[in-house]
Amino acid sequence: MNKDQLVKIAQAMVADGKGLLAADEGTSSIKKRFDAIKVENTETNRRDYREFMFRTAEAMQRDISGVILFDETIRQTAADGIPLVKLIENAGVIPGIKVDTSPVPMAGFPGEMVTSGIDGLAGRLAEYYGLGARFAKWRAVIDIGRDIPTLANIRANTHLLARYAALCQEANIVPIVEPEVLMDGDHSIDRCFEVTELVLKTLYAEMYEARVLLEGSILKPNMVVPGKKCPHQATPDQVAEQTIRVFNRCVPAAVPGIMFLSGGQSDIEATANLDAINKRGPHPWKISFSYGRALQSAAQKAWSGNPAHVPAAQKAFAHRAKMNRLAALGQWSQALETA
Repeated sequence: MNKDQLVKIAQAMVADGKGLLAADEGTSSIKKRFDAIKVENTETNRRDYREFMFRTAEAMQRDISGVILFDETIRQTAADGIPLVKLIENAGVIPGIKVDTSPVPMAGFPGEMVTSGIDGLAGRLAEYYGLGARFAKWRAVIDIGRDIPTLANIRANTHLLARYAALCQEANIVPIVEPEVLMDGDHSIDRCFEVTELVLKTLYAEMYEARVLLEGSILKPNMVVPGKKCPHQATPDQVAEQTIRVFNRCVPAAVPGIMFLSGGQSDIEATANLDAINKRGPHPWKISFSYGRALQSAAQKAWSGNPAHVPAAQKAFAHRAKMNRLAALGQWSQALETA
């Protein structure tokens, strides 16, 4: 393990005002998004879609520190033969890779999931390092419902996150640990706070036992928000207050950065909440974004599979990236959305 290299990469990932583009949707996930814009889910279309974002120089050079890739994407070449990883590197951006193989039902625990993919991970990490990846991501999903989550489910998922993180660091790859408390359901913001606190406290106990170098890791959590079906939705200030309170209780200051997932929030909700959190700074950690849909949806609609629409799609992507950069600095306002 090269500790200096891990720390250097982690610090670069959380550079002021920069965040991550999560372009790691699996083939079935991106099919749902392509179906919505009536685009056939082919390898070429997936390549072309991601390529126009990677070639959006304004956003990539100014706003994006790293890109999380899917196994297919890290191996693809652009239409002109340049490897997509090289396009990312040429923009001064760090390539990363999703390494879990999705959640599966947890035996004996109805309604709960545990993430698969730990078997053979060491070998895959070595291959991904050779392909250019310098950080990785593993997502665990924690659902809130009647009688769930159980402590057993939280322990199973956080133990795997810690094992994954240790394996990454042995391969000189910075681990992003992503324990996502889902915002599905009708639970209150207080219930989300309670579950998020337990998940994070359990996670960092597991990370300590696994001897993970916290300075060479990144946390990608949910914000503390009510469920989408809750009749009492929260304002950005309420989200910021609850989110900061839980992180102050649970996340060691040695962690260099917290890079939020959007988790089903709309584009502007994810930006407004991130901005409200940063306006309450300074914090012990850099706080930024690691967004997929909340960075891509406007660009996706503008593109709609038509090569002639690429400039408009790139403009939409650059705007959304700029708004999130400002939010990561605590400098966003609603007026800037239409400026």
